[in-house]
Amino acid sequence: MHGQARGPRQGAPGTEQSRRGAAEFLAHYPNQAARVQELLPPGADVNEAAIGFRNFGQLIATAHVSKNLNVPFEDLKARVTSTDAMSLGKAIHELRPGLSNSEVEQAVRAAKRAEKEARKTGKEQIKSKVQS
Repeated sequence: MHGQARGPRQGAPGTEQSRRGAAEFLAHYPNQAARVQELLPPGADVNEAAIGFRNFGQLIATAHVSKNLNVPFEDLKARVTSTDAMSLGKAIHELRPGLSNSEVEQAVRAAKRAEKEARKTGKEQIKSKVQS
């Protein structure tokens, strides 16, 4: 179902991320907040930016695409977090209709790699916090 809006999935099942949204996750892991802040437009508040995202992965993927394709973050966020949310790829096509399918696919793949790395780092932080 490539390109269709996604349901209310909340991160990987059984993880701390699955039980809370991106804003709450960032409150507990400030180094991840710093990572996202680097991707946001100058002057943007990372905590405000995180509101509405289902999970940290969705936030960081959106922030990467915004920065890499020079798409306004707030416009992209509005499309992927609204009640009639669309996929990241569809949102890119809507905001940058001149991009080819391969350019959009490449941007989404890069964002997904960043999301995967962020999830891995987040899981490691959760594990070390639990063990402390």
